[in-house]
Amino acid sequence: MCPAPTHVALHVPDLDACVAFYQQFCGMRVIHQRAGKGSHIVWMAETGKEQHFIFVIMPGGQSRQLAANDYSHFGFAVNSRHEVDAIAERARIEGCLIWPPRDEPYPVGYYCGVQDPAGNYVEFSFGQPLGPGAEPLP
Repeated sequence: MCPAPTHVALHVPDLDACVAFYQQFCGMRVIHQRAGKGSHIVWMAETGKEQHFIFVIMPGGQSRQLAANDYSHFGFAVNSRHEVDAIAERARIEGCLIWPPRDEPYPVGYYCGVQDPAGNYVEFSFGQPLGPGAEPLP
């Protein structure tokens, strides 16, 4: 048996702000909500991928304070360089852009980085061998 990744679970300081962020920036939607362990638990997924991979978001976490050289992040692929640029511009206006768009050699591609309300970094990329527009690794 080979285990398959199904979800990431995050404790966040502001549940509503994080849900709104992942809806607005990542196109995810709430697919399940429930009470749990004295709190409210939210499951989020991309439309059509609800049975493949989800984010479970729970209140009660502390804001992450990543070091300047810490590139820990969640990665989301988009369909074009234009989409990377549009996300970066929206993030700049909202004050959460951490990596302006940049172009790196294959397999990294074109990407930008945004910080969610809990302090997690989120990368939006085009041209990686994952997601829309993916080319297989050599």
